[in-house]
Amino acid sequence: MWIAKHWKLSRAYSELETVTAERTEELQKLTQRLLNVQDEERRKLARDLHDSTGQLLAALKISVAHLQEDCRGGKPAHAVVSEVVQLTDLAIEEIRTMSYLLHPPLLDEVGFACAAEWYVEGFAKRSGINATLKIANLNGRLPKNVEIALFRVLQEGLTNVHRHSGATDASIHLEHKREAVVLEIRDFGKGIPEERLRLLRGGGSGVGLAGMRERVNELNGKLEIESDSRGTRMRAVVPLSAGTISVPPAACSEVRLSACA
Repeated sequence: MWIAKHWKLSRAYSELETVTAERTEELQKLTQRLLNVQDEERRKLARDLHDSTGQLLAALKISVAHLQEDCRGGKPAHAVVSEVVQLTDLAIEEIRTMSYLLHPPLLDEVGFACAAEWYVEGFAKRSGINATLKIANLNGRLPKNVEIALFRVLQEGLTNVHRHSGATDASIHLEHKREAVVLEIRDFGKGIPEERLRLLRGGGSGVGLAGMRERVNELNGKLEIESDSRGTRMRAVVPLSAGTISVPPAACSEVRLSACA
């Protein structure tokens, strides 16, 4: 009797483990599909903002400029038109920035290194945080899925630095090490409380961090977080198979202006 009961419990436990593993795998696949859809929607929205709304505003600016010339004789009207021109310029600049943040054209044109350079430079201006970028031993393009994943980790990581760290300085380091690429984001702020740090390391709390971890896990990589009173360091380690680095079509400096036009 005891043996039969034990066997039934063991069998039930085994079946439960199988079902749990299957559901976990399905959830991971669904999460990755959602991330892929999110990336594609960001790319489409960025393109639409730039090609449609941005072009309409540019046309509006040209029309208002002609009107401005016609109104030079009447100062009040000219002043109003001048204000409209300035507002149009601001709208164009904001839409361009929004478009590039959703999906930088440089990421497609010349890859992660150039897109990261542009993003970190803009982040420093917008946030007031002294952010520096160093890229070592990367002599070509990474696989597309790796570049997208690393760029999203960079975006989310720096967003967290700006929102939570209280830091005035941050450093970003990307290095190709043998068969892996390592992205490290470090701030010199107040650090993460120990209780929250344990929660983060355990996979809980924070949609942004969960998305970063899922992207890295999908590439068989790992996301590490270390923090103390001197600041926080996050490392994304992504393995690369031999021969996956390709030569970029052009240097960043040669295409940066054309890609961001």
